[in-house]
Amino acid sequence: MITALIMAGGEGTRFWPLSRKDHPKQFLKLNDDQKTMLQETVERINELVPLEQVFIATNEAYQKAIKKQLDGVPEENIIVEPMKRNTAACIGLSSVVIEDKYPGSTMIVLPADHLIKDQKRFVDILKKSVMTAATGENLVTIGIEPTHPETGYGYIHFGDKLHSIDGDQIFEVRNFTEKPNLSKAKEFLEEGTYLWNSGMFVWQLSSILSNIERHLPEMYEALKQIKKALGTDLAKKVIRDEFEKMQSVSIDYGIMEKADNIFVIPGSFGWDDLGSWPALERVKKMDDDGNVVIGKHYGIDTTNSIIHSPNKVVTTIGIDDVIIVDTEDAILICDKKRAQEVKEIRNILETEGLEDCL
Repeated sequence: MITALIMAGGEGTRFWPLSRKDHPKQFLKLNDDQKTMLQETVERINELVPLEQVFIATNEAYQKAIKKQLDGVPEENIIVEPMKRNTAACIGLSSVVIEDKYPGSTMIVLPADHLIKDQKRFVDILKKSVMTAATGENLVTIGIEPTHPETGYGYIHFGDKLHSIDGDQIFEVRNFTEKPNLSKAKEFLEEGTYLWNSGMFVWQLSSILSNIERHLPEMYEALKQIKKALGTDLAKKVIRDEFEKMQSVSIDYGIMEKADNIFVIPGSFGWDDLGSWPALERVKKMDDDGNVVIGKHYGIDTTNSIIHSPNKVVTTIGIDDVIIVDTEDAILICDKKRAQEVKEIRNILETEGLEDCL
């Protein structure tokens, strides 16, 4: 049996001021005017995983929004993280909850805010990942074939080939590398043995739990207590108490960088993580001046810019490579090359006590 865990607890900070704490990126219609990114994520795996076997990990603030957007997913399949503890704790908690309902299943782990253009090809790669995960205590990740020297993604360095399935090769993972600088990213691209780290994983529940026991033993002890309490009146309290004790560490650092039997399948299916505002240039149509405009804009000598203003007229004169985002209570004006720093602006607003803008 195949189950899916969709991680939908992030705040999408680099898409501020459109993405907010109570309405983050995964609830926005950034790619499709009709569907949110979360809805698209669930829909694209329907062929492989029925709705009753799809689980959503999130925080309490987003629970109602998820119920509203995904009425076909059972309410008990929404796994609420009591506080922020990074992806290892999220996946650990979700694994024991899913194991309680579907013991022995193979779990696909997906972020809620990715764009996939070639859905058929994506599902094909997922099927082959499931087959590889089923052959042993294998932890499988999907790497994206890089198209340019990207500094905003982590990288996977792959080694020897394990096997092939219908023309797709599966490789051993040598190591995971953090986001590189530009010169290092160019080296990776030239070397040809590096893939972008997509944050998508496939494994048997027993495999990931045994690796948590081996590499994060304190977290595993907390998960054992949670497992005992599931289905009882004490479950909510025990989950909160035990989750709070867990180390805040990513699944990459806590497990994937330390475990054996790590494999990667290269994928090429029109993937984008829509990490920050410039990503809209890859999914939205540009005008003759290279601008992406959502809303009302009139400009003179305005080129290569992103302007998002559904409710107000924006006028510009003589600008290039700029991001302008207008919302009801905040305006962002930003050099496009510095879009990654939007997260830092949010931190300043938080320090100044401007929570209403976040």
